[in-house]
Amino acid sequence: MILITGVAGFIGAALAEHLLHRGNRILGLDNLNAYYSPALKRARLEWLQGLAGSADRFAFVPLDLEDGAAMADLFARERPRAVVHLAAQAGVRYSIENPAAYIQSNLVGFGHVLEGCRHQGVEHLVYASSSSVYGGNRKLPFSEQQPVNHPVSLYAATKKANELMAHTYSHLYGLPATGLRFFTVYGP
Repeated sequence: MILITGVAGFIGAALAEHLLHRGNRILGLDNLNAYYSPALKRARLEWLQGLAGSADRFAFVPLDLEDGAAMADLFARERPRAVVHLAAQAGVRYSIENPAAYIQSNLVGFGHVLEGCRHQGVEHLVYASSSSVYGGNRKLPFSEQQPVNHPVSLYAATKKANELMAHTYSHLYGLPATGLRFFTVYGP
């Protein structure tokens, strides 16, 4: 079974659809917050449940990543073999207005995901980073080899921190982890 956090989001729902078509079992997690339309998120979940055809192919858990005890319980109970972590507080501008939301979701929440992966022997963690980590870099096109030491928003700083946290868990605990630096995602 594959755990997808942020499953009701644009990328999460599209990924869940793809994996369901490949025959995978999906456990989706999302807090359905109001940053994006909760009605749209619920519609995506209904669509995914219809695609799956049964609860044993697609299950949904409404949960905040920041709830450490609930996250640990979820990992212990479900024991996912792989995790795709897409949930996060998104948006560069909103990070200026509400920094606490980014610290809780993107740092504390990601820490709970890493701990769940470590303690339950997850085979691979794929997580969403962001093109925002390139920050003040002016050399185009961006390259994975460029340093990303100067984030220009709290959102970017949390995504850079996620990359460092994942690298450390990979080094210390042997957790295979792959970070994806998404740019603006749109389309099929």
